This record gives sequence, C-alpha cells and structure tokens, in this order.
Amino acid sequence: MRATRLLPLLLLSGCALGDGEGFAVLEPTVRAGYVTPADRDAGQGYAQLASDFQVRLTQASVTLGDIDLLASSGGSSGATAFDPANPPEGYTLCHGGHCHRDDGALVPYDEVAAELSGGGVSTRTVASLPVEADLDLLAPEPRVLTCQPGCELPQTTVTKGRWTVTALRLTGAVRDSRATPRLQGERVFRLTQLTAPDGDAGEPVAVLNSALDVPSDRENKPRVLLGLQLEVTPALFDGVDWSAVVPAADGVLDLDAPANEAVRLALLANVARLGPTAEVKREGR
Repeated sequence: MRATRLLPLLLLSGCALGDGEGFAVLEPTVRAGYVTPADRDAGQGYAQLASDFQVRLTQASVTLGDIDLLASSGGSSGATAFDPANPPEGYTLCHGGHCHRDDGALVPYDEVAAELSGGGVSTRTVASLPVEADLDLLAPEPRVLTCQPGCELPQTTVTKGRWTVTALRLTGAVRDSRATPRLQGERVFRLTQLTAPDGDAGEPVAVLNSALDVPSDRENKPRVLLGLQLEVTPALFDGVDWSAVVPAADGVLDLDAPANEAVRLALLANVARLGPTAEVKREGR
C-alpha cells in the first residue's frame, strides 16, 4: 500500500527533473504606460520637449502583437557602422527597427549589424507570448500572458525579447513655450498608425528589442516571474517639428494626412527606438 502511494510521487519527480524539460517555468505579464518625468512637467498636464514645444496626451494606446523570447548563440552583437538608410546587400528596406531580407524575413537592426561585423549571431524563439490587445498608456495595468507552445522552457538562456507593435493611437494637444511662438495657442493633434511606416499592410508599425538574461537550468530557481514593461515618455515627441504640420480643415494637426508624412515618420522613428525593459524574479516551485 505504501509503495503504491509513493509511485505517483516518484513518477512526478522523474518528470520534473527530466533532462531538457521544465528547467524554468515562465509566469509572464506585460504593462505599457506613459510617464512624464518631474523635470519634464510643464504644468496643466503638459510635458516639456527638447524643441520647446509642449505636449499633453488625452488618449494614447499601443497595440502589441506577439512578444517573442529569444535565445542567442554564436558571435557577437556589438555595434557597427550599419546605416538603416542604406540597406546592406541582401536587404531591400530598413525601417521601424527591422530590415526586409530578400527571402521575406524581417530581421532586427542589431542582428543585421552583427551580421555585417562578422558576428554570425543566430537566434531561436523559445517562447512566444501573444498579446493581441490594445494597451491604454494613460491607465497602465499589468496583463497576464500565456506562452506558445508552453511556459516550460528547455535548458537555455533567454537573451532577448522581440516586441511587435501593430498599432499606435495618440490624441492630445501641443503648444509652444517660446516667447515668440511658432504655433498660436493650443492645437489638437491626432495620430492613428495601423500599418508599417511605409504603408505596407500586414507589417508591424515597429519591432522593438530588449535585452534579457533569463537562464533556464538546474542552478536557478525554476519559477520565473517575468514582468515585461514598455515605458513611453515625452521624449517620443522630441525632434518633431510641430510648426511644420499642415492643419486639417477643422484645424486639427492630423499626422495621418499625406501632407504631414515627414513629421509622422520622425515620430515613428522614435517609436522604433523605444526600449522595453523586464523585471525578473525567481522563486522555487
């Protein structure tokens, strides 16, 4: 009788400690929010920009597709003279944090740079975290994520997170803080970006990359509380020349209008530079 009761425990123990299975179990969440640092606070909800313009957001959301967790091997991903404005041989276009390879693959900037420097970095996806939701940047809340194909990782080290941004919606107001203003009064602006900056349907608005260090082995506690975060600050609007925006018939500064493409692309280039972060806590089972 006693042996019969012990048998299930032995089987479970053998499964949990089997080679290559369940070295770490992820419990992922994601949170995205807009934060105005104290030194940027201009009062009345406005944030000071490097250009002396000031912006206030009234609505802001980002839509995320998948967040892929990658393991890297081989070579080095050090900085190079890679220039996205001049795609290297084998690539047709670089924008939004990734390049289009001739075979149709979308390759992040850092991997293209490593390839050019002879690093030969290879990556593989060890888990994909589907988000597929709009995240309100002005009312940030953690969202619990699932894992595909599962949250149990093999023996490896997760070194990178790859975030797919599929839409961005911003509404707010802008004003000029200079003594001789380039804009008169407060002007409402809006942006609804649902496609890649070049307008290709089905492609992401941006691909963001974050560095991670999550070993999946027998030397670390197996339960991984992975808190993924995307923090957007007023720096997103630095470098945007609001005085160059052509207003719509209703006076709104509509960044979606073809006439404002240059301003829209400048803002989206800053989106592609956003750097997600992660908080990792490890516990026993």
